[in-house]
Amino acid sequence: MLDHIIPSKTRRKILELFYHHPNENYYVRKVVREVEEEVNAVKRELDILTEEKLLLREKRLNKVYYTLNKNYLFYEEFLRIFAKTNYLSTLIYQNLSKIGKIKYIALSTKYTKNIEIKEDEIYLLFVGVIVVAEVETLIAEAEKQYGRPINYTVMTEEELKYRKKNNDPFIWKFLKTTKNYALWQ
Repeated sequence: MLDHIIPSKTRRKILELFYHHPNENYYVRKVVREVEEEVNAVKRELDILTEEKLLLREKRLNKVYYTLNKNYLFYEEFLRIFAKTNYLSTLIYQNLSKIGKIKYIALSTKYTKNIEIKEDEIYLLFVGVIVVAEVETLIAEAEKQYGRPINYTVMTEEELKYRKKNNDPFIWKFLKTTKNYALWQ
């Protein structure tokens, strides 16, 4: 998907690794294992990303750790881009035709940032004529990967309009208070 925009395969894999796990620290050997690329290529790309200030470098004992710089000018923009390449998003894209007639799908930044949510919150909103059984199957598969439940809701376009018009706090909380990424519209 990003092959033409980020031509360096190693850099693309490193960016996906860090943006799919934005709260994690990685040392060089762990990055090499995760992205399955040559150590010299990984070191070169980590140096470039550190020089650009996209990654922060911290030396601890005899290892150098890298983390995402959350103050990086384009942090939120990259987070939005790589939110569309994570496991759940990819599953959804691969199964769009099975899910139904989709009008809109939104993913909460809390999912992307791996932040736990309250019971009355959701990570994902599906709007349209949705095949709920297919969504349940996809979510169950993604939950195994994610390691905890993925709260979501499904509604028709009319129901969404009705809830917005009547100031439903559930919908407005999702749409207004959390930043969301449109996966499909």
